[in-house]
Amino acid sequence: MRPLDVPAAISVHDLAEIMDVGAVEIIKDLMRNGHMYTINEVMEHDVAAMVAPSFGFGVLPLAERDTGPASLVLSADLEDQDKLEARPPVITILGHVDHGKTTLLDRIRNTKVVDGEAGGITQHIGAYQIDYDGTTLTFLDTPGHAAFTAMRARGAQVTDIAVLVVAADDGIMPQTIEAISHARAAEVPIVVAINKIDSPSADIDRVKRQLAEQNLLIEDWGGDVISVEVSALTGTGVPDLLENLVVTAEVSEFKANPERTAKGVVVEARRENARGTVATLLVQTGTLNLGDNLVVGGIRGRVKAMFSDRRNKVETAGPSRPIEMLGLNELPEAGQIFEAVVDEKTARQMVTLHEREVQVERAAGPTLEDVHTRMQIGEVKSLNLIIKTDVQGTVEAVRGALEKLNSEETKVNIVHAASGFITESDVMLAVASKAIILGFNSQPQPGARALAGAEGVEIRDYDVIYHLTEDVENALEGMLEPIYEDVLEGRATVRAVFNLGRRAKVAGIYVNDGTITRSATIRVLRGGSEIVSGAVASLKHFRDDVREVATGFEGGLTVEGFVDFEDGDIIEAYRSERVR
Repeated sequence: MRPLDVPAAISVHDLAEIMDVGAVEIIKDLMRNGHMYTINEVMEHDVAAMVAPSFGFGVLPLAERDTGPASLVLSADLEDQDKLEARPPVITILGHVDHGKTTLLDRIRNTKVVDGEAGGITQHIGAYQIDYDGTTLTFLDTPGHAAFTAMRARGAQVTDIAVLVVAADDGIMPQTIEAISHARAAEVPIVVAINKIDSPSADIDRVKRQLAEQNLLIEDWGGDVISVEVSALTGTGVPDLLENLVVTAEVSEFKANPERTAKGVVVEARRENARGTVATLLVQTGTLNLGDNLVVGGIRGRVKAMFSDRRNKVETAGPSRPIEMLGLNELPEAGQIFEAVVDEKTARQMVTLHEREVQVERAAGPTLEDVHTRMQIGEVKSLNLIIKTDVQGTVEAVRGALEKLNSEETKVNIVHAASGFITESDVMLAVASKAIILGFNSQPQPGARALAGAEGVEIRDYDVIYHLTEDVENALEGMLEPIYEDVLEGRATVRAVFNLGRRAKVAGIYVNDGTITRSATIRVLRGGSEIVSGAVASLKHFRDDVREVATGFEGGLTVEGFVDFEDGDIIEAYRSERVR
């Protein structure tokens, strides 16, 4: 049975297209299972999973969107647990632009290359592996936290461990705070590397104090955040850093299934005159093989060649392995998810489905107006906000005013708060965290406004703090769990039971008071006790289908999933009415 990846909701037409069968055949199968759908109606994932086996497909379980700290595209919880094996951790180094990230990466890469040769790397790609005392570590060499978050925003939580680099002679800077916000939003362990300890103006205690002010309490101060003092320039402390990364990985027990088809993320991509489209891929689960058909969003291709980070040809790549790959027909974006599929036909179908989903998701970002609706259907657990103000002094004032709105039932989660213009990095963080951006006397940069429009991120501008808090408070009130009460609409008595075939029965009712309506929920009472509750399947007055039967009239009633009516049963019709 071929595996089929179906979204939470899909139309009959789209399901027919990806299975390459006639829509009429699917509708017939749905009817045989008691479901009535037209070609353009949307069915839930469970209904599609019930129909697909009739056509030789098995629908994959619906994975959670946020896989949490495990950071796999496909959660390891959904895999065959007997096939899971340990995999190398994926590590990203973040921090302020001048604090030594690049120097630290170069020091790590040139001292502990996988094959043991310091000068062995012939090129610089976006991901590479090193070996430390028999343990393989995968590093992502991304240009700062903006790219780190862009990957998460496109659906790929790539990093297992974030290393925060802070210069001992400079301390916490605005970009450092931003990097902390991005790492926290990713819910990954943070290891702090205090760099430049050999600088004459280094003040390590000041850095530790500033970290504590950002709620990063290091182990020396009684917290649980690992910190290592290093000099990327001389190599001092780098072995200690690597050792702590190994320990963190061992505690977290990162695992993946190497036996399934490959799935992972695009780290970067470029065009070369001699080789065409070259994509750096990070395999996250499964094994990628030479010749596999590949789908990357709306792009498809075939793996024509693969190279290691040392430019050696390889034929297979397992979990946490970075490789360069040739064979895509277009240039993918960093952060897009790739997936190996069984054949070219499946690849074409997945590309078509992706294009439709993109059209729907473009306008799917949260807004203050719809956040309470999203809360009711379980999409939103708290109101995520990014705050940007004109000056630093205003940040704490706005933060304090918003945090006062928290209660036991509603929560404001400030993902990031800082002064300055609203930037593209803020927008990408909002996409990744499903947040709303609130600007207080802070305007978006032109690029940020355009990106927000393209990604469906709401940006709100305020110049009066009362207006800002009032809008958020109104949104939170809508997020309160609604309370419903049952309102009785009518009562009736079963006076006769009519057989319609072997299993179908109709209750002949007389309405004693109120009204029995087609839209009501029905309770059937016998001997004063409720025996069933369900929706009205049909309601008739003589032979005519009707919407309601009023007091003093007779009718015929069927209830979905119930046929055991008896003379004298009491029928109660009620509706649920929201009281909050």
